[in-house]
Amino acid sequence: MTVLLEKRRLIVSPGLVPAQQRREDKYGHPKDVDVDLTIGLVNNMPDAALQATERQFMRLLRQAAGDIRIDFHCFSLPSVRRSQSAKGRVETQYTDIADLDRLPIDGLIVTGAEPQATDLNDEAYWRDLTDIIDWAKDNTRSTIWSCLAAHAAVLHLDGIERRRLETKCAGIFDCTRVSSHWLTDDLPTLFKIAHSRLNELNAQDLTANGYQLLSRSAKGGIDSFAKDFGSQFIFYQGHPEYEALSLEREYLRDIARFLAGERDRYPGIPVGYFDAETEQRLAAFALRSQTERRPALSTELPERNLRQDIATGAAAAVMFRNWLDFLFEHAHTPLLETGV
Repeated sequence: MTVLLEKRRLIVSPGLVPAQQRREDKYGHPKDVDVDLTIGLVNNMPDAALQATERQFMRLLRQAAGDIRIDFHCFSLPSVRRSQSAKGRVETQYTDIADLDRLPIDGLIVTGAEPQATDLNDEAYWRDLTDIIDWAKDNTRSTIWSCLAAHAAVLHLDGIERRRLETKCAGIFDCTRVSSHWLTDDLPTLFKIAHSRLNELNAQDLTANGYQLLSRSAKGGIDSFAKDFGSQFIFYQGHPEYEALSLEREYLRDIARFLAGERDRYPGIPVGYFDAETEQRLAAFALRSQTERRPALSTELPERNLRQDIATGAAAAVMFRNWLDFLFEHAHTPLLETGV
């Protein structure tokens, strides 16, 4: 694989071309490598997850690409709040969002952001995000909307309101396919996907507005769904891109926030994620935290081990391979004719 470290990155199967042909030229482009698809990632995740999100989606695309050569661009909405260091990374290594309309984007991935407001349309980035939603309908062959971005997209497109959960939906959930769709071809009957969210969408609201439910979990609710807007829009309430330790990092972050008095409720243990002994140790630590609430207590967290059966990468690799195959098949079709 060849990866350009500035502004644009090329994802290529390592055996596709000789190594000497994969060196960058003085313009920062790999020599003698034609691009099959141009993929954009609008990365709105908080600063602590910014680089991890880049890595996760690049890993998925690399696993799924095969011999498809991908020109990969990262973008970030300017209205998402960033620290100085994160701003520096976006300025030096991301493509300017203003250039989005000047690139031949085949497929777009749009992540969520950490919610700051009760209502999505009160978020500081709402106008920028809805502009991306409207743009993607006419300028991509398919767009993936992840977590909060999925909630924002259906609210903007069809007025579908998300609903606040009593407790956070976090963990690894067994999902099943509920309809036939090219995205879920070759998936096993039962597969695992990570979820981490405070809100959910109602299945009846979605189907009443023409959305096709693709997969769901008995415990976690709707996993993925789709609708044709000229561009094929794919929506994930879950996080197929998450790595094994992603949920643990979020859980420890939420514990630290509780101990620091930044949140009122102690976080629940992610479902189906830690082994039984670890869950017992974490439950005992949670009780202790209620009476000894202080930031320094986070240094005394118990040892943690994950379950052996949490792997979610297999399902994600299948879905992203199907997505890239769809984009490649329609790469030379006029955008208005890609609907299926």
